[in-house]
Amino acid sequence: MKVITKKKKDRIMIYQKDTKWDANYDVVVLGFGGAGATAARFAADSGSKVLLVDAAPEGHEGGNTRYSAQLIGTGNDFDELKKYYKNLTAPMSLDEEMIDTYVKGMVNTPNYVTKYLGVKPCSAKQYAPERLHHAYEEFPEFEGSESYDFTTVRESWFDAALWKILRAKVVERKDNIDVMYSTPAKELIQDPETRKIEGVLIEREGKLLKVQAKNGVVMTTGGFENNQTMVEDYLGAKRLAPLGTLYNKGDGIKMAEQVGADFWHMHNFESLGLLHGMAFAVPKGERGRLMLGAQNIAVAHGSSFVIGDDGTRYFDEAEENRHGHIKNHGQWKVPINQEHPYLIFDEAKKAELDADPIIGSYPVYKENVVKADSVEELADEIKVDPAILKDSLERFNKAAQTGDDPEFRRDPKTMRVFADGPIYAIQMEQTMLNTQGGARRNAQAEILDTKGQPIPHLYSAGEFGGICANQYQGGNNIAECLIWGKIAGENAAKAKDDVTVDAATGASSHDVHLTSDLNHETFETGKDQYIGRTNGGMGGEIVVRVTADKDKNLKKIEVLKQAESEDYGLKAVKTLPEEMVKQNKVDVDAVSGASSTSRGLKDAVNDALSKIDK
Repeated sequence: MKVITKKKKDRIMIYQKDTKWDANYDVVVLGFGGAGATAARFAADSGSKVLLVDAAPEGHEGGNTRYSAQLIGTGNDFDELKKYYKNLTAPMSLDEEMIDTYVKGMVNTPNYVTKYLGVKPCSAKQYAPERLHHAYEEFPEFEGSESYDFTTVRESWFDAALWKILRAKVVERKDNIDVMYSTPAKELIQDPETRKIEGVLIEREGKLLKVQAKNGVVMTTGGFENNQTMVEDYLGAKRLAPLGTLYNKGDGIKMAEQVGADFWHMHNFESLGLLHGMAFAVPKGERGRLMLGAQNIAVAHGSSFVIGDDGTRYFDEAEENRHGHIKNHGQWKVPINQEHPYLIFDEAKKAELDADPIIGSYPVYKENVVKADSVEELADEIKVDPAILKDSLERFNKAAQTGDDPEFRRDPKTMRVFADGPIYAIQMEQTMLNTQGGARRNAQAEILDTKGQPIPHLYSAGEFGGICANQYQGGNNIAECLIWGKIAGENAAKAKDDVTVDAATGASSHDVHLTSDLNHETFETGKDQYIGRTNGGMGGEIVVRVTADKDKNLKKIEVLKQAESEDYGLKAVKTLPEEMVKQNKVDVDAVSGASSTSRGLKDAVNDALSKIDK
């Protein structure tokens, strides 16, 4: 027996030929986002018993798929779409087989949605040509861009609709898929001689468990946007506000590195939001607030400009960003990160921002505006050189007066001279939509080593080792989750000739499975109390207990289960039930910024009330 011992922090990881496994599965999927849900579903459909684990607690699974716009990249012409995608990748290079697999998958997306998701595919070009035109032709100057479209599962976006379907497909297969929340994977268990991945070490309630994966492990652990060390090492950035999940911490990168994986696209990340892809700065560890459209115009037009760390302007504020990429001498690049950029504006602009329904009601904005009576005083407050900030203001005013911005060619129609009086600033922060970097994969979703050879039994899908190598077109990552999620799940499920049976039991027929978290809870009710449920919330299921008389007069509404976002979703959970009882009606005003949560709560209450007549 050969024993490999690796010391790591306070624990010891041991590989043994006759490992006593705590549980046995055909396939183990790491990460319950869009890619993980897809991989688990297709592995189960291929006859596998699957374990799906996620580091996030229940209700916060979903990765960045949950927070995304729910737009699936689609094409109507393979040749034209391939030209477009190669132009997006240029001048970087990418394997031709990978491109072909990806583009074929995007062209097939409508059929995929119909066949595997069970809904009618919706074309953004048909139902929202005005609102989404600039999004689905993000780089219209590139040949082939006309072939690109978005497929959605509803005629809407930013509503978690796709994610909820993907999750439901897992729940429907709970006899074949065990799910464990708050259960991070810690290490891959690899045979050092064959290099085969035998299983995974997971942590459950403080206990380490060795789980055998007889046919394959699929890594869908997402990126590293919440790992500050990796952000600094790979992206060279100090401050980036995450817009999606807070649970993507680069764990998969560490695990893949330990088993000899090669890596690609580590410098690539996408941004979105105000200006060049920014948000109002938030405390470390909190999600930034995504604002687009009217809010971007409010911030970027008029008597306002942005300064970098030295107090000077560094880009055209009125230029529309393309997922955080702006024009850089002929290429589209995410700007060099600034540690403490500020939006500078005057009294007139502040009045406009205060009046905006989104910005004006946003606590982070309201509580952090810095006011000063002079530019020198403002410079002291925000810790930049007063002479430099004064010069930046004078240059901006001159450009606005003459209609000529020689530094950045900002459209003069978007510039207005600062008025005399108070001057304001608020700290901004570059946003982090997602990273693309991770383990290199091939068209079969196999993870490759540094010699370009597949690591046996190891697969990946989604943003962990994403395919996007340079400029990013919206909808690409969600398409990738579905395309390679299916490939990874099916290939991982294929029976392998080199399966090692459990030496302690002598046969794979005595498999031991773990207790799944996919249970349907029951909730107690008393006199005149009714349970209502809905999957309409952003975080999944919402369960309420409604106390009401036979005439449906509302007496009390209790939220028994929810997993809405920490910011506006929770605000709706706390305030809407009280308002419904106060007004004695369900149809009360939604909480701004939490329309999906508000709609979900109303659906749950209506579901409870519908049972009074039964």
